[in-house]
Amino acid sequence: MLISCVVYRNGERLADIEPHDIHNYIVKPDCFVWVALFEPDARTLELMQAEFDLHPLAVEDARHGHQRPKIEEYGDSLFAVLQMIEPEDGGLKVGEVDIFVGRNYILTVRSRAERGFSDVRARSENEPQLLKNGPGYVLYAVLDAVVDRYFPVLHELENDLERIEEQIFADVSPRANIEALYALKQKLMICRHAVGPLLEALSNITGARSPVICTGMQEYFRDVSDHLLRLSQTIESVRDTIATAISVNLSMITLRESETMKRLAAYAALIAVPTLIAGIYGMNFDYMPELRWRYGYATAIGVMTVVDSYLFYRLRKAKWL
Repeated sequence: MLISCVVYRNGERLADIEPHDIHNYIVKPDCFVWVALFEPDARTLELMQAEFDLHPLAVEDARHGHQRPKIEEYGDSLFAVLQMIEPEDGGLKVGEVDIFVGRNYILTVRSRAERGFSDVRARSENEPQLLKNGPGYVLYAVLDAVVDRYFPVLHELENDLERIEEQIFADVSPRANIEALYALKQKLMICRHAVGPLLEALSNITGARSPVICTGMQEYFRDVSDHLLRLSQTIESVRDTIATAISVNLSMITLRESETMKRLAAYAALIAVPTLIAGIYGMNFDYMPELRWRYGYATAIGVMTVVDSYLFYRLRKAKWL
């Protein structure tokens, strides 16, 4: 459950410490503590709440999970909720990371997500000049990492859409195309629910009134906001394309049904002519033309054949058959 608990001073890694020693370091003005948890139990969260003096409402949100992406201020601290999207068995798995940020601490609580933030920690430690900014820079680094992980997921959805568009005009079941498009739309909605609220929440950090924790980091958060805006625009573009693809697929179904009806009408016409002739000569009247003629039967068959052959030629020429 406890991934790491590290204290930093002036942008340099000072030491790995035990959770119960956190309070000894966060009181020092030149130090901050970065703690990473993975699916902690209630007791661990209570310990963190006591060590960092976390707001109870934020802790409750982290305990229950399944929160909407957001960034909220609690006095001089921040509480952020981000959704982490990972491919799983042909679908998308939605995880969550809750971030508590104070003047001299940052706590990340990851749930239902396999990939952690070890690469973010390594990146931050390799940039001590930026890490001197404290928890505000770490918050940016985590935000940037989560947002950057959305791009490959969305790129894969775009590839799936291109493949389905090719199948629409190929000999593939229209029902299979519709099912694939709706499945793709559901995945896209997962991305939209992760990106949209976060873009709105980030405006509170990049706006004129920025929290004290983020002082001097506005341009970095604006870069994250720019990435989110690009993602949002791409999501809307793919969403419109999916709607168009569904409409085209339904039009193709209607067109195929029309072709089928034309073929059925053509075959019905071919059958109707001999049926008409046979029906007339099948009536039981004594006085009918050519009733006693020796070649009447052969002539009737010949007329049927000639008329049907002419109809077949005309229907084939009109591309009904």
